[in-house]
Amino acid sequence: MPTRSALLVIDMQNATVAMAHRGAETVAAIAGLSERARAAGVPVVTVRQRDEGMVLGTEGWQVVPELAPREGEPVVDKTTPDSFLDTGLDALLKELGVTEVIVTGFATEICVDTTARQALSRGYDLVVVADGHTTSVRGPEDEDLMPADRSVAQYNAIYRTIGWPGRRVRLRAAADVDLSPA
Repeated sequence: MPTRSALLVIDMQNATVAMAHRGAETVAAIAGLSERARAAGVPVVTVRQRDEGMVLGTEGWQVVPELAPREGEPVVDKTTPDSFLDTGLDALLKELGVTEVIVTGFATEICVDTTARQALSRGYDLVVVADGHTTSVRGPEDEDLMPADRSVAQYNAIYRTIGWPGRRVRLRAAADVDLSPA
């Protein structure tokens, strides 16, 4: 069976990108990959977080302009770190015939990681975009957290080496993501 990919752009909203480590660079990497995906006929699925800090319709809740979904592209709203939980994402991907998800977005160790692992558990192959995910900038109050650049590097190392029975897991830079059928 040929591979059918979909690009997931998770929580790249004004409020999250404003606090993101290497936010502009991450947005640029995802924007370039999104354009390549569209040109190759690969669906681009925008996932948006909604919660008490990300209120529907507010400026902070809006997807950054560079990554805003195009007319007719699917958008999935979620209320947890898991883009699959209580959303229509799985049904949408199945309807599109998707066998592999390409994961990008915010925040590396929360929504990106949770969604990536759930995708594997639901039977999808996985590509994690090494320069297409990020986390929050760390301040003095975050002394218990790993520095942002080390957190991103750690998760890239995990996805470079993780095994998942029956699934193909790859880590690729945005420029190196293959968007043609396997």
